[in-house]
Amino acid sequence: MTAAEPIVIVGASLAGATAAKTLREEGWSGGIVLIGSETELPYERPPLSKDVLLAKKGPESAQLHDRQWYDDNTVELRLGTTVTAIDSASHTVTLDDGSTQSYAKLLIATGSRVRKLDVPGGDLEGVHYLRTAAESQALTDAYAATPRVVVVGAGWIGLEAASAAKERGCEVTVLEPQSTALASVMGEQVGELYADFHRAHGVELRFGTTVEGFEGTDKVTGVRISGGEVLPADLVVVGVGVQPNTELAAEAGIEVATREAGSGIVTGADLRTSAEDVYAAGDVVRWDHPLFGRPIRLEHWQNAKDTGAAAAKSMLGQDVAHDAIPYFFTDQFDLGMEYVGDIPHGASYQVVLRGDPKSGAYLAFWLSDDHRVLAGMHVNLWDDGIGGVRDLIKSGRQVDPTRLADPSIPLADV
Repeated sequence: MTAAEPIVIVGASLAGATAAKTLREEGWSGGIVLIGSETELPYERPPLSKDVLLAKKGPESAQLHDRQWYDDNTVELRLGTTVTAIDSASHTVTLDDGSTQSYAKLLIATGSRVRKLDVPGGDLEGVHYLRTAAESQALTDAYAATPRVVVVGAGWIGLEAASAAKERGCEVTVLEPQSTALASVMGEQVGELYADFHRAHGVELRFGTTVEGFEGTDKVTGVRISGGEVLPADLVVVGVGVQPNTELAAEAGIEVATREAGSGIVTGADLRTSAEDVYAAGDVVRWDHPLFGRPIRLEHWQNAKDTGAAAAKSMLGQDVAHDAIPYFFTDQFDLGMEYVGDIPHGASYQVVLRGDPKSGAYLAFWLSDDHRVLAGMHVNLWDDGIGGVRDLIKSGRQVDPTRLADPSIPLADV
């Protein structure tokens, strides 16, 4: 590949900015154009639901680099600009001002957007979502008045928003239609551990509860739930998941998986899409994972970094088979957790706990029917870290559940 045309990255996201950085580190001397719809410099999202919500830091602390870095590395930033179309035949993208930009290689790193709750009153003032830096700052400012907060959704974002609100002195109620917290991602046994943890910190949890609408004239004053009860609320945080921004790719004729098949832009392990010289990274990519032997799509911080770097190397012609083990972390009250692995949708599994959850420090493992470790997490066991769990997953070997549950036996020996 010559440097006559630039590499264009659609999405000034963590994945996109990581790709730009990796391109320079790997020796690409040609042009790099990084295009993003938001006006902020590329940033990481985890701080937005953690330190920023706790008012410990401002949103600018989440920035990957200052503007000088982009100038020093000759990365052309086009912020506040949206790509409206991709023409893979002519190797051009169309921008929202009608102009076009040619490319030698193209990376789609358009991320995802929040799922909106389609109920009456959803547009009232005081109903918040948490995805962007601006949304995080608005919610942080609103928490300062210690309002009565109702959180819709007991997933990761909902629980982090709830813990931050409670730590800042708010009265907090969490609503969730499933049977417990995190049920769809961790199962009922581990999900209930998180539910008990939040209850112990004064958060009210209502499971098996759906939202029928928001009450109020100009500003939200209550949440109407299944059964007709109205819960008083000065502020609502909705965290009911995200959906990948795949429309741009689909409209360009690039293969995109159906929602039933996991959504996302379809690629091989090298993160190449079905279109020549077009790649994908971050929340939008659904790639064939060499280790797992199946396609996966992730919405985590580490995945954005990993796929951004891998896609950059692949665009430069390097032999890439992206096989990173998925990683996720959370901070809630005094709980710190790291999780690695991936449980196939609909798979049956056995949960093995190592240590006493009541102590506040333990490990949990998800085992397949043939006793192979699919995923694992530690809670507040920072000296041990997550490395041993990752090694068990990568090995693919069968383990003895009884020995796995025994803290006196090193993980390497189970």
